[in-house]
Amino acid sequence: MNDVLADYAAAATPEMIAGYDALPPEQIYASVRDFLPRKPARIVDIGAGTGRDAAWFAGQGHTVLAVEPVRELREAGIALHGDRIAWLDDTLPDLAKLPPHGPFDLVMLCAVWHHLDTTDRARAMPVLAQVTAPAGRLILSLRHGPDAPGTFPAPPEATIDLAQAAGFDLTHRAEAEAVHAESRADGVRWTWLVLTKSSLRSP
Repeated sequence: MNDVLADYAAAATPEMIAGYDALPPEQIYASVRDFLPRKPARIVDIGAGTGRDAAWFAGQGHTVLAVEPVRELREAGIALHGDRIAWLDDTLPDLAKLPPHGPFDLVMLCAVWHHLDTTDRARAMPVLAQVTAPAGRLILSLRHGPDAPGTFPAPPEATIDLAQAAGFDLTHRAEAEAVHAESRADGVRWTWLVLTKSSLRSP
């Protein structure tokens, strides 16, 4: 994970930041839009990048915490989105600083899970369950496509099994093309999972 974070820091040029922040959240989340909260909710966006999605959620009246370990992306996000969202410097799989800020009605991981290997995913899932409120939701995207540095295969079934062991139920699964044109041309596609934390059992 440290190598991945270093790569993101090195890649955080003004051009990259502008391109990332310009992608439309409405299109990114089209596959799970019906499962996003309609009433004001507490949301944490883990691996928030420039805060693009976090700011979009905040604009809908939600209280949002953006978790991003790469300083260059956090600073860009603060410059772009001001005080619309709160920021936290924390890192998967342990998220040691996050639990006191929870629980959250919605926990988001967009284009993050494929950066964790099998061991780190097993460590991360119970932490994600810990910070999700009872009956709250965890929504995450799983990358499929050609290998890339710092990425690991993300079979949906394995992730669903981890989630169920941690106290989540599968609510929705959807397949989607990549929004970014270059990624789409490379054959990247995504599986979206909506996972609901059971209010009757704890992880």
